[in-house]
Amino acid sequence: MSGQQSVEKGAISIHTENIFPIIKKWLYSEKEIFLRELVANAVDAIHKMQHINLVEGLKIADDYGVDIRVDKEAGVLVIRDNGLGMTAEEIRKYINQIAFSSAEEFIDRFKDLEDKSQIIGHFGLGFYSSFMVAKKVEIRSLSYQSEAKGAHWSCDGSTSYELGHCEKSDRGTEIVLHLEDDEKEFLEPARVREVLERYCSYLPVPVRLEEDQVNDCNPLWTKTPSEVSDEEYKEFYKKLYPLADDPLFWIHLNIDFPFNLKGIVYFPRLTTEFDVSKSHIKLFCNQVFVSDNCPELIPEFLLPLQGCLDAPDLPLNVSRSYLQNEPQVRKIQEVLSGRVASKVVDLAKKDREAFGPIWDDIHTFVKYGMMRDDKFYDRVKDQVIYRSTGEARYTTLPEYLERAKEKHADKVYYANDEATQATYLKLFKSQGIEVIILDTLIDNHFIQFLEMKNTSVRFERVDSDLSDSMIEKDAAEKLVTEEGGASRDEKVKGAFDEALEVEGLTVRAESLKDDSVPGMVLLSEQSRRFKEMTRMMGQQGSDLFSEHTLLVNLASPVVKKMLRLKEAGRVDDANLLAEQVYDLAMLSHKAFDGEKMAVFLARSNRILELVGEEE
Repeated sequence: MSGQQSVEKGAISIHTENIFPIIKKWLYSEKEIFLRELVANAVDAIHKMQHINLVEGLKIADDYGVDIRVDKEAGVLVIRDNGLGMTAEEIRKYINQIAFSSAEEFIDRFKDLEDKSQIIGHFGLGFYSSFMVAKKVEIRSLSYQSEAKGAHWSCDGSTSYELGHCEKSDRGTEIVLHLEDDEKEFLEPARVREVLERYCSYLPVPVRLEEDQVNDCNPLWTKTPSEVSDEEYKEFYKKLYPLADDPLFWIHLNIDFPFNLKGIVYFPRLTTEFDVSKSHIKLFCNQVFVSDNCPELIPEFLLPLQGCLDAPDLPLNVSRSYLQNEPQVRKIQEVLSGRVASKVVDLAKKDREAFGPIWDDIHTFVKYGMMRDDKFYDRVKDQVIYRSTGEARYTTLPEYLERAKEKHADKVYYANDEATQATYLKLFKSQGIEVIILDTLIDNHFIQFLEMKNTSVRFERVDSDLSDSMIEKDAAEKLVTEEGGASRDEKVKGAFDEALEVEGLTVRAESLKDDSVPGMVLLSEQSRRFKEMTRMMGQQGSDLFSEHTLLVNLASPVVKKMLRLKEAGRVDDANLLAEQVYDLAMLSHKAFDGEKMAVFLARSNRILELVGEEE
């Protein structure tokens, strides 16, 4: 090499000879990571130069950047920066000694690591990742220090190296990789660009491939929220997730105390293809891409979040085990949880009707978060909304309880299936009683959680019992027909008991204010919950209808007709009506099998015939 003087030959300070085969073997599946490491080192050198320039007042006005070029004929890939550079003594110190300070620990532990791609950097081996793809690596560097001379270092992948001087006129460091014969893919500009765009898209200094800049030095998360428009947030989201629909909402993080964290997180529109069990956040460290699979950073109930987090205080080569044991990770989780809670509250307060469709997508995760995180619960509890049958389409629980305190204080009526419970909902609505809709899988658990948090509040499904306001009290007082005789409710109850003879059935007769419903099946709330729980656990004896109540409406024309038929001696016809009332009530709870449906249809036809005969 021209200008080269005496060459120092030596051995890298390591006691084992097989470090390079280990690097090649265990990191092979993530070999492209070498480019991230070298570019990140180059950016670090530039940052240090900028700092020195500022502190020492050197008045250097360079156009800082990292330049990458390929030479197919020579089989080399070159990464060059104009950072602070190194002297020969610094190369001897930082490359030969410090970079391998943890090498023996690495040799002892590498076989036990689950995630081999995290070895680099964790053991101070970032620069040596070059040997995953190179048979020989050269360093050409010129320090910023006055009167410094160019330094040249080379190594062929053994523990031997050569170190000497070289002619170099421009400050900075140039890494020359002589690629292995089976690694020629990294001589293809398209392949190199692919790796750069994955790991280096948002580095804070220009990264150029063959003089074409590939990165955005000022990504959106580095700006203050007041500088960014809604359209810019959406455009950035599209850049990150090109095939996704517009997000539901986003949160811009800009935290510098008690730790550093920047980023933009989005709550996506969830589709059936969206995997809610995986992490979708892209993690950066000083704008260097680290990973898109860091579930440890995100509270479990917020795993659907997408976007970017830039955590400068985390190591570039952060491992899964590190994240699991790092106190700062818990703080990041708390920040995300708190910011999402604040956003949910703000959206609910700002425009509840507009928030409703968003709530339909996110409510499962919010409810799960409330059950898992007391702080999250305390922040959002009063702004959680529920779909309602009242005048307002959505309501909060405090609002519902306030409106209900005159009719049914501290009791919340809910429906979990609007279609099958339509009869019950109609009856409640006719009496001006509001019902909230809790119709998702998580709601069974959420109801019990809310009752635990609010011990005075009870949730009752619309088919569990009726409000006193639905029952005609005056009519109930006039049921006795003659002195010493059975009251009308007793006669009706007896007639249904005789006609049905269903095991576990209790017949209850009331005169309801709404005469359109002849009968309703009621299931005790607590008994039903217990049976549902035991059935989910696969235990026997969990038939929901082993005990149930048929509430017969004395005000119904059908029930009155049935009683007249019975008193007229037409017992069979009366029984037909009683059986039909019961089956119609049961249809709201479960579908009939083929045999039961055949009986039901035959009876329906017979009742139609009776109507025709009477005419």
